[in-house]
Amino acid sequence: MHRPSTDPAAAPSTWPRVAGAVAVALLLVAAARAISGSTAGSLLLALLLLAVAVAALVVSWQVARRLTDALRDARQRLAHYDELLDVWQWRTDREHRVVACSPPGGRGAAAALGMPLWEMFKARDGAVLRAELDRHAPLDAIDGQHAAAGGTARTARLHGRAQRDALGAFDGYVGIVRDVDAATPPTRAVAAPAPAATAPLPATTEHESFSYTVSHDLRAPIRVVEGFTKIVKEDYGRLLDRVGNDHLDRVLGAAARMNGMIDALLALSKLSSQPLARQPVNLSQLASYVADDLKRQWPERKVTLSIEPGLQAVGDPTLLRVVLENLLGNAWKYTGKNPDAHVWLERCADQPEGYTVRDDGAGFDMRFAERLFGVFQRLHSANDFPGTGVGLASVQRIVRRHGGTIWGEGEVNRGARFHFTLPSDAAA
Repeated sequence: MHRPSTDPAAAPSTWPRVAGAVAVALLLVAAARAISGSTAGSLLLALLLLAVAVAALVVSWQVARRLTDALRDARQRLAHYDELLDVWQWRTDREHRVVACSPPGGRGAAAALGMPLWEMFKARDGAVLRAELDRHAPLDAIDGQHAAAGGTARTARLHGRAQRDALGAFDGYVGIVRDVDAATPPTRAVAAPAPAATAPLPATTEHESFSYTVSHDLRAPIRVVEGFTKIVKEDYGRLLDRVGNDHLDRVLGAAARMNGMIDALLALSKLSSQPLARQPVNLSQLASYVADDLKRQWPERKVTLSIEPGLQAVGDPTLLRVVLENLLGNAWKYTGKNPDAHVWLERCADQPEGYTVRDDGAGFDMRFAERLFGVFQRLHSANDFPGTGVGLASVQRIVRRHGGTIWGEGEVNRGARFHFTLPSDAAA
């Protein structure tokens, strides 16, 4: 078999991982000796445990430092982009009163606080705006008049999305107002600036940098542990009893689970940079394809799937399939203890462009609903319902990229319901 290299010259600045690899190898050998009752082996095991801990801390510190630096740089770039955007950002409460307003340059926000949105923004058809707000509909390209920081009314365009709290209840709007009167400044020739080492990276480059960091720095210690554990199992497994071999199998299983979590994290990060290819999508047909895959994956399960016919949406078919794979897959999984399970995909009753996936499975406690869409957050034991803990986070990210919202409802042992919207006229 291919054995991991322990040559310090194999890659620059890898001595902590190499040291950790050597320590892990010696640790496993010492563990084998300790199991056989050797005092020297037990002492060596204790010393090497300390060495492994130190090596792990050094590697963790390096990874944390790199990720912290990347996060700080990203936040700085985001702040700069925010300053350059010629838009007003606003947020309202449940009564449609403005509770936050951030104009370009940070001027004049206080005057808008507390007033109804329709007073801050004078829509050409105020009745339509009020009606859209009252039914919590998406606000897209609503034209009207907006008083800028200097007090002059300008022609502007408003966009907004309704927000939901942890219980799925309406929690106000967030949105922007863009000045459409602003003329494009005349073009003038300027000298091309010299390339700067600190120029902001394109989103694709940032994603590649993040993927490399996660893939390389997080996987390296796992590969070392996995590689040397396999060596010990192959070369010394016959000398160990059942308990010793079981310990090695547990190490290999944990390494496989960690690799799976890293794969899920990389897939989640890719969703932010993957371009949208919006087109009409037959959700009913897409769901039937997903259901066929689930039936092949769990042929022993008896699940009745009811799909409302004619569910049409506009979006990226590849990403929307990911949404259905996660939502229907979760419904399949969490009905696993129900011998005659039922799963539904149907139109959301109070949302014209909303859809619902519900089941009669394990459900969840609504007190912990705010954790539903967190990365690596779980409301059930992994022993009862295995998974990576990023499925719903991926779904939320995709739905938001389509301009929609998603929220969940459930009762313990009485099933769960996940509602999501896909506005057909949302900007890509």
